[in-house]
Amino acid sequence: MVPLYNEAQVVREVVEHARQTFPNIVCVDDGSTDASAEQARLGGATVVVHPINLGQGAALQTGISYALQDPNAEFFVTFDSDGQHRVEDALAMVNRLDSEPLDVVIGSRFLDGRTKPGLLKKIVLKAAVIFGNLTSGMKLTDAHNGLRAFNRTGASAIRIRQNRMAHASEIIAEIANAKLRYAEEPVFVVYTDYSRSKGQSLWNSVNILSDLWLK
Repeated sequence: MVPLYNEAQVVREVVEHARQTFPNIVCVDDGSTDASAEQARLGGATVVVHPINLGQGAALQTGISYALQDPNAEFFVTFDSDGQHRVEDALAMVNRLDSEPLDVVIGSRFLDGRTKPGLLKKIVLKAAVIFGNLTSGMKLTDAHNGLRAFNRTGASAIRIRQNRMAHASEIIAEIANAKLRYAEEPVFVVYTDYSRSKGQSLWNSVNILSDLWLK
């Protein structure tokens, strides 16, 4: 499931590359004002459209609910639309679900030290981890990574009610409350010139701080 908002510049390439490994891609266009939906379709994705912008949490829940309608779907991956996630990491996570007694595999950019977020983002993400671990009882190293993989049991147990950035903490709480079997997988997050030009790193840090404050 790929939440999509104003990423027309890159989403077609992201989808085309992902479909070489995962042929069934669902993009949820969350009220984009550019050609994101069209570009995602040209890349080969199935596109579900929110007429207005509701937020990333709402887009993820729509994508999960849509994908669960396919009775043959076994595994479900949440994947960002801006090119920051790697398909090989997603595949490794799905392979673990297929071979280990797990319901959820959560990507972590901090397990192997390859990803180098900016200082502000790193501080905020570490604060989010401490907060999430204290409130959920889980032991994670990265609570706000958008790359996650679920089996059908895990995906069916998740109900995202927080439409915006608070959804990341809510997903962790849902995993804990449902007592899902989970593990983390080291992943490399690609902070591209494109994402930096959009200011996503800074804004995500602000949004995470808001998430923690509101919780």
